[in-house]
Amino acid sequence: MAHRSEHRRPARPGTPYADALAAFGERVLLVAPDQWDAPTPCTDWSVRDVVNHLTGEQLWVPELLMGSTVAEVGGRFDGDVLGTDPAAAWTAAAEAARAAFEVPGATELTVHLSFGDVSAQYYLDQLTTDAVVHTWDLAEGIGHRTRLPAGLVDFALGEMAGYGDLSGSGLFDPPVPVPDEADPQARLLALAGRRDRP
Repeated sequence: MAHRSEHRRPARPGTPYADALAAFGERVLLVAPDQWDAPTPCTDWSVRDVVNHLTGEQLWVPELLMGSTVAEVGGRFDGDVLGTDPAAAWTAAAEAARAAFEVPGATELTVHLSFGDVSAQYYLDQLTTDAVVHTWDLAEGIGHRTRLPAGLVDFALGEMAGYGDLSGSGLFDPPVPVPDEADPQARLLALAGRRDRP
């Protein structure tokens, strides 16, 4: 994800991380055996690639919350982390990450990301937003049109509005225009370079 200016913002209640993980996990369980190579709205990413990306992100969480640097972790989570049972790999990684953030004081820590030291709260908010957007990508990839939970949409929209144009990251297309009356999900997806289907 992109960088906000509030890298060191204090812990705040209400980040729906567990709900975002659960929403993504529900869609992972819907992937049919012949759908892992299906395309998604993420350019050049298949269904398996999206699940692999989110799983890899969660694998990093316990390491970074324990103070490891990117260099110390190295390439341990590069490449395919799903193995022969993608759903099981996702579930294990998500559970470990969720548990790591539930340790008292976890969001008050400092984590060492590739672009610098940030608060764990910032990291948590970024992970949550990424999971929300990719939940829609995954649903689209497997042909399950989805309305994301309103609370997740509202949270991610608030975050994305502070990121600006994310296309420079190489992970998102440029924002797309939406009508003034567009609903929150359509506006969220538009910020990430995606068009929601009516």
